[in-house]
Amino acid sequence: MNGYITVQEAAEKWGVTPRQVQILCKEERIIGATRMGRIWVIPENAEKPTKKLKKQYRMFKEQK
Repeated sequence: MNGYITVQEAAEKWGVTPRQVQILCKEERIIGATRMGRIWVIPENAEKPTKKLKKQYRMFKEQK
């Protein structure tokens, strides 16, 4: 797919495991990540989330 990469490709790019990328997608920490059937697709220009984003996400979730 043009403009998107797979979980495996993102894992190699960011130096983490594919499972970690799947978790980041599920937690909505990768901007633009979308589920297509059973796989996640990630925009090729997406950046690896930082721990700071996780804290911000947690604070946002608590406000709901």
